[in-house]
Amino acid sequence: KSTQPPGASMGSMFKNPPGDFAGRLVEAAGLKGTRIGNAEISTVHGNFFVNHGETKAGDIRALIELVQKKVKDEFGVTLELEIELVGEWDA
Repeated sequence: KSTQPPGASMGSMFKNPPGDFAGRLVEAAGLKGTRIGNAEISTVHGNFFVNHGETKAGDIRALIELVQKKVKDEFGVTLELEIELVGEWDA
């Protein structure tokens, strides 16, 4: 789909909150394109994280926490994960 980023992504990261879209909130928070290590919030769709190769689980986790904090601080919305974290996710 043209609304989804090309390459290796984890799919949709966050559930849509009632009455809004997670991707819109991520974009409105100015986070599209934010990168930690080899993990990046897609510039195509804010609810997708892209793996640029050998991404560490801790980098994905750090992006998740950054998005959740910034969206909560700016809009008062708690984004819930749509994905399930399995295994070790520490830095």
